[in-house]
Amino acid sequence: MTANTVLNPWALIVGSSSGFGEAASLELARDGLNIFGVHFDRRSAMPHVNEIIEKIKGLGRDVTFFNINAADAEKRANALFQMQERWNQSGGSHFIKVFLHTVAFGSLLPYLAAEAAERLSQAQMEMTIDVMGSNLVYWVQEMMSRRMLREGSRVYALTSAGGHSVIPNYGAVSAAKAVLESHIRQLAFELMPHGITANAIQAGVTITPGSSKIPGIEKLADFARMRNPGGRLTTPEDVASAIVALMSPKTQWMTGNVIRVDGGEDIVT
Repeated sequence: MTANTVLNPWALIVGSSSGFGEAASLELARDGLNIFGVHFDRRSAMPHVNEIIEKIKGLGRDVTFFNINAADAEKRANALFQMQERWNQSGGSHFIKVFLHTVAFGSLLPYLAAEAAERLSQAQMEMTIDVMGSNLVYWVQEMMSRRMLREGSRVYALTSAGGHSVIPNYGAVSAAKAVLESHIRQLAFELMPHGITANAIQAGVTITPGSSKIPGIEKLADFARMRNPGGRLTTPEDVASAIVALMSPKTQWMTGNVIRVDGGEDIVT
């Protein structure tokens, strides 16, 4: 790469069509990044997805969204290949500056119930941990093998206080978040020699399309609002702003952390 080569930074958001992913896509675009989004939505949700895409275009950024199952290895590889083809066609030197994994897809059944159909199955447990936890690793492995990440790139994954506490019916997701945080530590160790950081972002209780599926979320939100020193719930925009701030070269020595973005919610017992 010569001194005159123009670097074109991109963000890749896995889980880009709502909640944290949507907010991060827009905030990162405002901060100058082009956006690749990966989402898994039915046709009825596509009007909203197209609205996000048009907003990003309106900010003057390049944008491509892929409606695929992010946990499907073949579809993941094909999407990354298409991203690289897009780069080759446009010229210049492109790289993923920010990779954000924020997938909210898992089982919300209790471990124990009188009827087998009402309790968590082995297949549901394994699917939840794979999609919301280990899937992060496979995306990073593939990007590294394709040299899409470079020195200064940032890897983030969304976690929650549920990764170290108990919430009714949240057991499989809690396990997935704990696995996710463990993967972040290992990735931080292995990526640091390449000048790439990896951190988990622990958001406070936030009302999103994903969290709205949690049984009893209204009571959980009321309790979080009551105990939060800031007097309100966390918003997706709070988290998006923190991710942009953490892109700074001044945070290059911060890696392997679980960073709370919750207004102090999790420190109150």
